[in-house]
Amino acid sequence: MGTIFNLQQIINGLQVGSIYALIALGYTMVYGIVRLINFAHGDFFMLGAYAAYGAFFLFNASLAGKGGATAFLALAASMAAGAAVALLANRLAYRPLRYKPKLSSLITAIGVSMFLEYFLSALPAIGPSYRSFPEILPKTQIAVGSATISNYVVIDIAVAAVLMIGLTALVKWSPLGKAMRAVSQDKDAARLMGIDVERVIAWTFAIGGAFAGAAGLLSGMTYPRIFPYMGIQPGLKAFIAAVLGGIGNIPGAVLGAYIMGLAETFASAYNSLLGEGIAFAILIAVLLVRPRGILGEKTADKI
Repeated sequence: MGTIFNLQQIINGLQVGSIYALIALGYTMVYGIVRLINFAHGDFFMLGAYAAYGAFFLFNASLAGKGGATAFLALAASMAAGAAVALLANRLAYRPLRYKPKLSSLITAIGVSMFLEYFLSALPAIGPSYRSFPEILPKTQIAVGSATISNYVVIDIAVAAVLMIGLTALVKWSPLGKAMRAVSQDKDAARLMGIDVERVIAWTFAIGGAFAGAAGLLSGMTYPRIFPYMGIQPGLKAFIAAVLGGIGNIPGAVLGAYIMGLAETFASAYNSLLGEGIAFAILIAVLLVRPRGILGEKTADKI
């Protein structure tokens, strides 16, 4: 029984870590480019879940019996919503403060987060109450060795893996990725070389928001309930994961997220409250022992 328990906990930890990784990548990409901790990022995750919820009821009737097509459209809607809101937040709230003191942008990010949460809560069509997330795909159990897991766990891990591989390819080999790396290293030099810095920043926000939106759909499928404040805890934990791996470092964000997911899952097996608090214990330990994170580099920047 111990072996079964451990195998299932590892798989579940990887599933939780996959969701955290998609959110953490947005944190770390934005910080790497503009040195902003975007505390509204967890709310892009929440909006992605609501967009997928709406897309399901919009398309499900016309695609009855085609669960795969419905799931794909829900994923597209969640990513589009996350990207659109991230772009709006950048254009309306963050861009005007780009060259102001960093504290101004940080406080603004908190304000954007609270606005999104309370605005959705005030909408009559949404409201502050919990909603049951629909079963977009039939839920089944899959035998993995001596353990039994839900197909949703496999979907979470697989979708996250595909998106992260795609992001890695984009950053390493595409012209946009090269421009992102250049802007991250030196904005002024990149501008002198003809790179449109604001366009690169906008793309960074859009990609990060799209990944958070996809995480919202995966979370809604796996834990079938949504509400306007659902992004607070995952957002904080994903931020801690980014700090753990090294804020501004893409592989570090992924590594930190999977460490967080495994630690939370194993801690929750002993006590659910311990599982909720382990992330913050990890944050304190990282800040005391290695403030720049596992893969982070030394920097003189301050926020």
